[in-house]
Amino acid sequence: MSNKVLQLQKGADRRLKQGHLWIYSNEVDSVNGGLKQFQPGEQVAVVSNSGKSLGTAFVNPNTLICARLISRSTTQFMDKSLIVHRLKIALSLRQQAFEKPFYRLVFGDSDGLSGLVIDRFGDTCVAQISTFGMELLKAELIEAIEKVIKPATLIFRNDGKMREVEGLESYTETVIGEEVESVQLEENGVLFSAPVLKGQKTGWFYDHRMNRARLAPYVKGKRVLDIFSYIGGWGIQAAAFGAESVTCIDASDYALSYVEENARLNGVTDKVKCIQGDAFAVCRELRDIREKFDVVIVDPPAFIPRRRDIKAGEQAYQRINQLAMRLLEKDGVLVSASCSMHLQRDRLTDIIRSTGRQTDRFVQIIEQGHQGADHPIVPAIPETEYLKACFARVLPSF
Repeated sequence: MSNKVLQLQKGADRRLKQGHLWIYSNEVDSVNGGLKQFQPGEQVAVVSNSGKSLGTAFVNPNTLICARLISRSTTQFMDKSLIVHRLKIALSLRQQAFEKPFYRLVFGDSDGLSGLVIDRFGDTCVAQISTFGMELLKAELIEAIEKVIKPATLIFRNDGKMREVEGLESYTETVIGEEVESVQLEENGVLFSAPVLKGQKTGWFYDHRMNRARLAPYVKGKRVLDIFSYIGGWGIQAAAFGAESVTCIDASDYALSYVEENARLNGVTDKVKCIQGDAFAVCRELRDIREKFDVVIVDPPAFIPRRRDIKAGEQAYQRINQLAMRLLEKDGVLVSASCSMHLQRDRLTDIIRSTGRQTDRFVQIIEQGHQGADHPIVPAIPETEYLKACFARVLPSF
């Protein structure tokens, strides 16, 4: 480990003292060499402007978030032993919250493993590394996962957008077991096949598990539209929960082939229909031919990936929710979700409110949800709270 010290500017330790783990490049004191003295991924001690110890951190001098705290101790650095310890702590929460081994095992900073995500699919684990510091510890990480989880298969989907920011190459690699294109999982009693090699992120999104469970009372005997369906996480569960029919929309033929496979897995093929195409365009076409549904689910990709995208992103959420509302029957349920950290929960509610007025509908918020226990929120790190789901009953205007 490095003997170098990262010193902060005066007052720049305030967020760290409150519980946050990130240090920004403009918070570093440049008097003692600043960030130029460090190599990407180096582990160093962090001190306040007055020299008080704040802990240890991974450093990357080339990024806006230039350091991520590892420990509040000055002597504890990230190694195999610490990874094993934190994996065991993470595992204990998931085993307490979920009966079966299908969950996000590691959620980055929330589990003390900044730059690492691991999703577990039974005896298969799919990991993503997004920081230089964690990439340098890949060998130790593999050994730690083997020791704690003993997976038959371990895949690295190291192809996320953050890697480019960190100066890392993208690649996909199977490091334990034989390469598999897909895995099976169970969520809320429903079976799925997920494309871990070529699908989005790790192939599946566990974060909406609790929100998808909330669908059950609203979909029985109903006509359901699942917009941005991906591989049918919402739609197939709606069919399994007793929906009369489910229409899934996605731009990807590859994703929709998994919708069809997942319909077969659950014996609901006769209920499920797929439409390939741009979600906005397909919704406009359905509106023009006066199609109506009892339940419409809107779970788009992050329309606001960066703070500077807030205005354009909010407009996109407004447009798709308005289209969804126009496709609802007179007494329908809109499930509106967002995975954009930069879209605040009350802003999503306000978009639904204003959309109701634009379409001359009376809106009742009946349930709200957020990410499950395998995506724990650290109160001092607002970035760890990103997921929102709003269930709204939409009626004719009073």
